[in-house]
Amino acid sequence: MRKLLSFVTTGILAAGLLAGCGNGGSNAADTGGKDTGVEEKTFKLAHNMSEDHPVHKALEDFSKKVEEKSDGQMKVQIFANGVLGAEKEVLEQLQGGAVDMTKVSAAALESFAPEYAVFSLPYLFVSKDHFYKSMESEAVQKLYLANKDKKFVGLTYYDSGARSFYTKDKAIKTPNDLKGLKIRVQDSPTAIDMVKLLGGNPTPMAYGEVYTALQAGVIDGAESNETALTTGKHGEVAKEFSINEHTMIPDILVMSAATWDSLSEEQQKILTEAAASSTEYQKELWNKAIEEAKTEAESKMGVKFNEVDKEPFIEKVKPMHEEYSKKDPKIKEIIDAIEALK
Repeated sequence: MRKLLSFVTTGILAAGLLAGCGNGGSNAADTGGKDTGVEEKTFKLAHNMSEDHPVHKALEDFSKKVEEKSDGQMKVQIFANGVLGAEKEVLEQLQGGAVDMTKVSAAALESFAPEYAVFSLPYLFVSKDHFYKSMESEAVQKLYLANKDKKFVGLTYYDSGARSFYTKDKAIKTPNDLKGLKIRVQDSPTAIDMVKLLGGNPTPMAYGEVYTALQAGVIDGAESNETALTTGKHGEVAKEFSINEHTMIPDILVMSAATWDSLSEEQQKILTEAAASSTEYQKELWNKAIEEAKTEAESKMGVKFNEVDKEPFIEKVKPMHEEYSKKDPKIKEIIDAIEALK
């Protein structure tokens, strides 16, 4: 009953948020009659992760730092668990001014800003260190502010691990093992292209639908990191996890461009510093979460982890890098910058 009341309360808050936001999605908070001389701002941040997820904990850290650094003049109100909708829906709400910030996969941003497709290219990053260097490079920082015309700006990234294939009962040790299998992918043209090249049948689907789709046999497998097995409970129905690590797609914290432009330089600096700090905090949480997820999935769920020779997978998807470079000069510029950091 307590959980039900909590859910109802959250729903009421969400409905009020969508009905009442304005002014670029940011409302001045009630100061209780005090004349502080500074307009207080409360930013609405929505995402689809659970409250025990490392990204949510990083966002809580971000919220805390924003309030501390601004002496309480800026606050971040977080709506977790997808209560305001899936990633695409919340991005549309952000563009429309209903929310100020959201955390989404870079793959979800492809439909809004094509150059974000670069992060979904398979085997773009050769190691975790290369991933970190690339995401903190000048090229990526430049990308964050390059899409004001799409009504959003980037603030920081979060580690979302290496994505691999997992299925109900068949290990994927070579691309041939994917033949004829329906594999859930994010709603990303790049992910769809990748699975097609590897021989599978890509099936775009919201993350929240994956468990029941696996259970019912609507799909044969999916691709994500190890935490999907535990926090998403996918390990209850998918028993073969093949460590081919085809992509390292970051999560991106984005903000409404209208809200961003309404802030002073000092306020913008506070947000970017708090965001960067939360990324460092999340890295520590993430590495620990991956190890715990693997242990739990193996010992308590009976998931088998399969080592995979990556070279056959790399060979199959090589044409994608050239194709995407030719498609968009902005993507080529980012690919070249990332390649230079190997």
